[in-house]
Amino acid sequence: MTSVLRFDRRGRIALLVLDRPSRLNAIGSDTVAELHQHLDVIEADSELRAIVITGEGRAFSAGADISELDTLHDGADFGRFVKGLTDAYDRLEASPVPSIAAINGMAFGGGCELALACDLRLAAPGARLGVPEIKLGLLPAAGGSQRLTRMLPAAVATHMLMTGAPLDAATAVQFGLVNSLHDDVVAAALELAEVLAAGPPAALAAAKKLVHVGTELPLAMGIELERSTVSALFDTADRVEGLTAFREKRSPKFNGR
Repeated sequence: MTSVLRFDRRGRIALLVLDRPSRLNAIGSDTVAELHQHLDVIEADSELRAIVITGEGRAFSAGADISELDTLHDGADFGRFVKGLTDAYDRLEASPVPSIAAINGMAFGGGCELALACDLRLAAPGARLGVPEIKLGLLPAAGGSQRLTRMLPAAVATHMLMTGAPLDAATAVQFGLVNSLHDDVVAAALELAEVLAAGPPAALAAAKKLVHVGTELPLAMGIELERSTVSALFDTADRVEGLTAFREKRSPKFNGR
């Protein structure tokens, strides 16, 4: 059986490549199943410290697999399909392993939603991000309407949702949706992933929790979550190593304990 989400191990980095270039890396239930399988492997392997996701060919992903959508009979079928996507994207976002989307081309619909579920996003200068579902009489259904409105000014997100118009990569950077632009976006993402992979795993996982959970709490509760989270990190061996390395003027060697 041909894989639609290729796994390429690069030392401490898991490079996941959407690999259906003839269909602009359309995302279907098979992609979701393989994403879960790869996350099982990544999260069970303490040596894998970062994830980079990109697309083969000229697109990151043009969105959900239309051929699969054509087999759905009603809203209940569609709901089950998009729940599969949503569950996989939520798992990626919640994973303790940090993730980077290397957006090499168009990232539309479900492809844009996949990029939004990653912790960081780098893009090629010609990339575009959009949610064109309104043109099909639909709306994003795998987290797009909610993540976009949390990451962008409300007017910008609303315009994207109501018109289907995409953002070009440079504009996405201006609004903070994309971190930076790179001519060789995969190489840049792998370089950034090496920085993350060298970091303390528990602190990185905690940072994700504070960003995704803490920002949804009232400020006082968020600060309390921050305090309790960092207090727990103070008891880790990696905190001791970090402080020792600082005193000894050397690079720390974090081992995840």
